[in-house]
Amino acid sequence: MRSMTRYVDEDLRGAEFRECDLTGARLIGVVMQDAVIDGLVTNLVVNGVEVTGYVEAELDRRHPVRVLIRSEDPADLREASRQLHAAWAATIERIRATPGIERRSVNDEWSAAQTMRHLVFVHDSWFRRCCLGSTELFTPMGIGTTVEPYRGAHGLDPALDPPLDEIVSVREAQAAELEAWLDDVTVEQLAARAPVPDDDVWPPYARGRSVRQCLGTVLNETFEHHRFCVRDLDLIEAQDAE
Repeated sequence: MRSMTRYVDEDLRGAEFRECDLTGARLIGVVMQDAVIDGLVTNLVVNGVEVTGYVEAELDRRHPVRVLIRSEDPADLREASRQLHAAWAATIERIRATPGIERRSVNDEWSAAQTMRHLVFVHDSWFRRCCLGSTELFTPMGIGTTVEPYRGAHGLDPALDPPLDEIVSVREAQAAELEAWLDDVTVEQLAARAPVPDDDVWPPYARGRSVRQCLGTVLNETFEHHRFCVRDLDLIEAQDAE
């Protein structure tokens, strides 16, 4: 059994754990005030109470589109895509109202521009590759994995710094492509094995998944990164108002 790091009587105030796997972590006798947990959280027990269900229910109440994203019904998935597109369109208009805000970041997170460029990569990888079986190079402006050997196989250009209008134009074209596909997709097609090409291009772990599972990644990423983007825009605007 792999040894577990133990922290006893340590002052961890202000500590940040980023991109860490805390599966099985135990926090005993701790003082935790004003803490923030953001990530894939399941089976979380706080003072003897399993709270994941409460959190998920509250997130569904705040963001009903999450329920549509989990559906197996193509009509629900079409509506989820439409709502996500509309939410991003409203946020882009908010960004345009404060020129330059799209390149600002807080707490070492991606800026709004970087977030949208990551979604360009998500569409190319999880939709075009995994749902359509495309072997074409990805859109150069996309921001994706830096893990070898995949980093050099995508056609990405990390030196690019495209303006907002160019990023939005690419994302609009991708949204139109997704929505046109969703207009015709069937339950049987969604349940089929994803046609992931057999090569060394991201994402390697999509092989063996269904088309529906890969589509779910696209929709979930679109939702979650919009949530992160709005969160950070709120923080930036609050800072500017002080």
